[in-house]
Order: sequence, then structure tokens, then C-alpha cells
Amino acid sequence: MNIKPIKTEEDNRAALARIAEIFDAEPNTPEGDELDVLATLVEAFEEAHYPIAPPDPIEAIKFRMEQQGLEDRVLVPFLGQRSCVTEILSRIEPSKTFIYLNDSQANNAHAQE
Repeated sequence: MNIKPIKTEEDNRAALARIAEIFDAEPNTPEGDELDVLATLVEAFEEAHYPIAPPDPIEAIKFRMEQQGLEDRVLVPFLGQRSCVTEILSRIEPSKTFIYLNDSQANNAHAQE
């Protein structure tokens, strides 16, 4: 096993090619160990060179709801009113009523602690 640091795209492609060759290696064997090390190196290289931005919160909520077949109304217990849910999911500035309700709910929650 002759493993070198991954410094360039070419190094990364070579490491990925080798990973493909030994992908089914048994754990705790020389090839299995090589696979573990190469995968760790590739992961570090790709995290440094191809960072993935965190998802937009509203898009993440919409995506999860779509995955589970949920409708907007399931958010009403958490946000207080159907209009607030619509405003938030449509990226419209929430109404003052919504802000007041959430502040009141937060204050009540702190008072109960």
C-alpha cells in the first residue's frame, strides 16, 4: 500500500479510480485498510475543494413536507395561524400578529421552566 496525500484534481481522480477497483474489499485486510484510508483522504479533499452549503431553511421544510406527503396545514400548531404558514413558506414578511404570538408563546414557555 503506497498512499500519498491528495493535493490535486488528478490525485483525486486517481484515488477515486483506485477506490472503484477495491470497493468490495473485505474489512481488516490490506485492501480494506487501503480503501478506508483512500476514502478518508478523498472526503477531506472534496470537503475542502467542493464545500456544500447548508440548505435554505424554507426549502428544507418544503422538501421534507413533500417527502412525507404533508400539507401546509400541519405547520399551523407550530406557527399559530394558517396565514402565517402561507407567509413564511411564500417568503412574505410575517405579520405582526405572528411575531406577537410567537413572542407570547416563547415568554409562556420560559415562565413554565
